[in-house]
Amino acid sequence: MERPAWAPQGIDLSVPSVSRIYDYYLGGSHNFEVDREAGRRAIEAFPGLPKIMQANRAFMRRAVRFAVDEGVTQFLDIGSGIPTFGNVHEVAQAASPGARVVYVDHDPVAVAHSRAVLDGNEDAVIVAADLRSPRDILNSEETGRLLDLDRPVALLLVAVLHFIEDADDPAKAVAELRDALAPGSLLVLTHASVEGGPRRPEEGERVQNVYRSASSPLIMRSRHAVEAFFDGFELVEPGLVSAPLWRPDGSDDDELDPVVFSGFAGVGRKA
Repeated sequence: MERPAWAPQGIDLSVPSVSRIYDYYLGGSHNFEVDREAGRRAIEAFPGLPKIMQANRAFMRRAVRFAVDEGVTQFLDIGSGIPTFGNVHEVAQAASPGARVVYVDHDPVAVAHSRAVLDGNEDAVIVAADLRSPRDILNSEETGRLLDLDRPVALLLVAVLHFIEDADDPAKAVAELRDALAPGSLLVLTHASVEGGPRRPEEGERVQNVYRSASSPLIMRSRHAVEAFFDGFELVEPGLVSAPLWRPDGSDDDELDPVVFSGFAGVGRKA
């Protein structure tokens, strides 16, 4: 396979990447045929996945605007993926010029493309790090330079925790990040689940099987398990709900496909 100019050296072009599959769902161009094939198989197993991802992105944008309205203008977006239109820094800086954003991802394509997109933006940066190693994120030069952890920060974990297996203790990673944040900080989170949505558990199992061949597994968790990630945060209204139900702003003109009500989304505030 010919390596495109935007693809960093050293990445295995034969292994699907969750961030590039996500890019494919959103109609992006920074993915390979192996990612598109995995994405097609995932959609076949769990119809409507691209619409779910779009609902996640719409929730993220509403949550960022909510954070700015609450006076929070610092953002730490972990598992940020490959930048697409309407990313965190665009929404935050449109609402509050000078808002600061630290993106974090461990996918080399996501990191390389983020650097290109953010070139010249002094208030946004990308860190090459992994959610499973919070100290690497918190102690990075970029985080130290851009974020004041003595002031509230919005921590975004959007569509990332379901790629962390229980054996890697994602709750511990979230708690470590929480403990480093000032009171008034926000946790913005979405998570895949078949509980409460229109898809059957066997469809969830089939899509999980597709992701087992990719760079990370997909873990469907229950509402109770997702809510546990908010330990130490108080959920703001309307609580933990499907993404389209979290403070809708009327921007969705068309009738929503029932599939977008799969999974959970919420925002919590640290006391």
